[in-house]
Amino acid sequence: MASQLFSPITLAGIELRNRIIVAPMCQYSADEGAATDWHLMHLGQYAVSGVGLIITEAVGVDMAGRISPGCLSLCTDAQEASLKRVVDFCQTFGNTTMGIQLSHAGRKGSTDLPWLGGKPIPASDPRGWATEAPSATPYAPVGWETPAALDEAGLARIKAAFVDAAVRADRIGFEVAELHAAHGYLLHQFLSPLSNLRTDAYGGSLEKRMRFPLEVFDAVAAVWPKHKALGVRFSATDWVARSSWDIAESTQFAAALKARGCDFIDVSSAGNSPEQTIEVGPGYQTGFAAEIRRQTQMPTMAVGQITEPHQAEAVIRSGQADMVALARGMLNNPRWAWHAAEALNAEAAYAPQYMRSNKALRGLPIPGNPPVAVKT
Repeated sequence: MASQLFSPITLAGIELRNRIIVAPMCQYSADEGAATDWHLMHLGQYAVSGVGLIITEAVGVDMAGRISPGCLSLCTDAQEASLKRVVDFCQTFGNTTMGIQLSHAGRKGSTDLPWLGGKPIPASDPRGWATEAPSATPYAPVGWETPAALDEAGLARIKAAFVDAAVRADRIGFEVAELHAAHGYLLHQFLSPLSNLRTDAYGGSLEKRMRFPLEVFDAVAAVWPKHKALGVRFSATDWVARSSWDIAESTQFAAALKARGCDFIDVSSAGNSPEQTIEVGPGYQTGFAAEIRRQTQMPTMAVGQITEPHQAEAVIRSGQADMVALARGMLNNPRWAWHAAEALNAEAAYAPQYMRSNKALRGLPIPGNPPVAVKT
């Protein structure tokens, strides 16, 4: 049977050549929010390797929305130009669709690079900044500064920052945009009762906790071209027993997004509390994606320890998700799609410069260097 993993899928007016997605992976290598040669190399290697879609690392919609001082941002002309350089390269030499993840870290911002310890950087440090959140509650009681609770003016400012970043992303040439509402960052902080302790119109009931993330989605959708795809990544559960943010509430959130014209959802989990207890294993989050897809019929992306071609094929073929996103697997093997195509007897796109690595062409003479006949 023909591989389902290598079949095309259309999101809004954008057709992906296959259902293999390079998931967002923070690289902590930006310069004052601007993309560098590292990003050119990092994303460029995937652009020539036959995947269906690349989604950038989390891009802060303003400088305070970054996770770390080394994270990308998209709020200045210089940052826009630096990221356009990367996307232009990928589109000129590559064979895939380019997507961007727009994010605000909220109370989990101002943290150090992982290889420097990853701990919170105080606002008093020249490398750090003051954080904001739905409520004045730190991520953890020890080591984290208390964020400022966002007032109406702050909510309007951040919503405008998402809109501005989306306009810039469209100008750059991205064809897919994903809003980051997972892993304990700002929009997730509003969704979860662990981090949203508000008593106004943006906190309390599920409907009120969803209000700001949905307002951000609506604002971005109003400026994002209709033929381009707009989706949302969210955590399906906090993995905390005392939290109501679980598969039931996240399914309702997905349904609300669908009603607003969301083109796809990207289902992850956790990240909002140090209390989380996660049952980790191969494909450990695909069950969440499958349940949300079953309930909403939305195009769904699964992520989380999907590493083997036949495993990825089974996720698609069994209807658990419409797409699979790989992160660590891609870091380990940027040519994952090529090898998966061989394993599944399918075809993947190759850059012409690399065509001789294709199974069908291996062993053929090198042009300009024909084999020499051996005299017998």
